[in-house]
Amino acid sequence: MKVILFCQNNYAFGILEPIRNVLEKQGQNYIWFISEKIVDDFPFKSNKHTTLISDLEHYQSDVIFVPGNAVPYYLRGLKVQIFHGLAGEKKGHFRMRHYFDLYLTQGPYFTNKFKELKTKYKDFDVIETGWPKLDIFGEDKTCYKNFKEELLETHNAKKIILYAPTFSPKLTSASFLVDQIKKLADNSEYLILLKFHPLMAQKWLDIYQNLADDIPNIIFQKEKNIIKFLLISDLLISDTSSVIYEFILLDKPVITFNSISENIIWEDSNEYNNLTDLVKNNLEEDPYASSRAYIYQQFHPYNDGKSAERMIETTRLYINSNGVPEKREISFLRRLKIHSIFGKSSKKN
Repeated sequence: MKVILFCQNNYAFGILEPIRNVLEKQGQNYIWFISEKIVDDFPFKSNKHTTLISDLEHYQSDVIFVPGNAVPYYLRGLKVQIFHGLAGEKKGHFRMRHYFDLYLTQGPYFTNKFKELKTKYKDFDVIETGWPKLDIFGEDKTCYKNFKEELLETHNAKKIILYAPTFSPKLTSASFLVDQIKKLADNSEYLILLKFHPLMAQKWLDIYQNLADDIPNIIFQKEKNIIKFLLISDLLISDTSSVIYEFILLDKPVITFNSISENIIWEDSNEYNNLTDLVKNNLEEDPYASSRAYIYQQFHPYNDGKSAERMIETTRLYINSNGVPEKREISFLRRLKIHSIFGKSSKKN
């Protein structure tokens, strides 16, 4: 089975890496597609990769794994949507763009909604597999234990607080919490890690970088994969971001500001103040601990670390039954959209 790992944004690396690992173990043929804008961030440069769609056309894949919203319809291969997050309430998560043949879903919440859409559109299939980015949760949640202990000892701190807001101007808390984060850092027992989305506005990156430069127990993290920081942190501060669900699946407390989630079962505030008290209460009392089971059951009920394996096996079986599509039939306007993003096919269709 010939596989394309399709990356338009650098958050895709951590999602696709577990699939890459399984492909390596199985001795399967694969190639990364890396958008030119993120090629400098690509962490697996010894792997076969390209920035050219024309190379993918010549590669003649059987399957394309895509943790994004678009993929060229004219590429050979089963086009598989594997998603870039768990925030189903965000605009566009359930929008049908008609680029994909198969949706591999993370849990019942997503599976049920996409099956409803399948009934309406009838041009794709839906199979639940779990999400590969979270395989590490099932493999070894303590893999960064020593790293955490060294951080706490170096900064003479007791707890690690992670601030990871979304980038969306309408949803982000970044513009409102600068002073609150600064005040939270007055408690030297807290080590505050700042981890921003790759698409966050540069203005706020600069402001928070300056904050970290001035305050010893605030660290601005530039590493692309957030999983390490989710695993070592004791509490998450955010707004409307997929990392909320990823963190809750670790059975740890979350504080959000003006979240638009449909099912808020964590601490959410409509006012951008009193962060210090909210952090203290959630660390000491953890008032929403008993509610977290819902997220586990509905969003990602898999803790075996084998979602990537399931995705590959599910795809293989699907191709055995349905064959490999030479291209995806989509509307004229959708074809124009793909041409504007990736260019036209170099072959005559």
